[in-house]
Amino acid sequence: MMTVTLGSTGITVPKNAFGALPIQRCDEDTAVKLLRKAYDNGIRFFDTANAYTDSEYKIGQALADVRDDIYIATKTGASTVEGFWQHLNLSLERMKTDHIDIYQFHNPAFCPKPGDGTGLYEAMLEAKAKGMIRHIGITNHRLNVAMEAVESGLYETLQFPFCYLATEKDLELVKACKEHNVGFIAMKGLSGGLLNNSKLCFAWMTEFDNVLPIWGVQREYELDEFLEMGKNPVFMDDEIRAAIDKDRKELLGNFCRACGYCMPCPVGIEIFTCARMSQLIRRSPSAAHLSPESQAKMMKIEECLHCNKCASKCPYNLDTPTLLQENLADYKRILAGEVEI
Repeated sequence: MMTVTLGSTGITVPKNAFGALPIQRCDEDTAVKLLRKAYDNGIRFFDTANAYTDSEYKIGQALADVRDDIYIATKTGASTVEGFWQHLNLSLERMKTDHIDIYQFHNPAFCPKPGDGTGLYEAMLEAKAKGMIRHIGITNHRLNVAMEAVESGLYETLQFPFCYLATEKDLELVKACKEHNVGFIAMKGLSGGLLNNSKLCFAWMTEFDNVLPIWGVQREYELDEFLEMGKNPVFMDDEIRAAIDKDRKELLGNFCRACGYCMPCPVGIEIFTCARMSQLIRRSPSAAHLSPESQAKMMKIEECLHCNKCASKCPYNLDTPTLLQENLADYKRILAGEVEI
């Protein structure tokens, strides 16, 4: 089984980690079963967040009795010191633990530093001194903030979107993490569901010895796929490289990564689904995307106010209103039978 050491933390785990955002959509029994199965089959790193509704609670229910055998990373999106301590204490309570292995600032718009006036980094240091957290990390979707964090020497880990649709700047960030001995935790290894071949996604990650992918798992068959590849790793070869190159040609550019930071929409448009419908409908079974429910979601685009709030919040600087309109026009052509899928 391949392993990864997360920079200066010294944390060494199998190169196959559990992203616990999706289990908030599972009932408790299902979530506990998935988490326990992951543990029983060798997964030792679990990532969650205060903001993921009951995800932390489910981790506590499933894994409290094996706490000393696992590593837990969670996050705070607090903007005040008071909120920081509330989040941290709640996370500890939910997960039935006395410490967090990696505590991460959750996608801040800036890089928290000592003396910046927020007191947030100082709170991190105090929590570490008290033994409530072991290591300080940060997550982000903004390249400039991520690079600043890596170069600052203040962070032991960075969590950032990374998959085989990575740009040259993304690759430079991974390299910078290695040079600065910062652990790189890769979220969205399947690009929010846009990439549907787990074999290709796993093989891509094997090329980077300092990258720990966290796979978002909601269904048992998804977990089974990654468990099997963890035991019998899939590596890059000419066939896999050709398939990846084909996807990159089709998908690179102006596409929605489904990070969700554009939400909420003032008129209720589910932007992270609707702004990439053209790709989703061609890369997965189309029936669900053509259901009455999905049609209703897409038609909400006609109510767009063009307020540009979504575009102003997009960490990838996308022209989201235009993406929505283009996807709606394509969707209507598909419904009318003018386009084959």
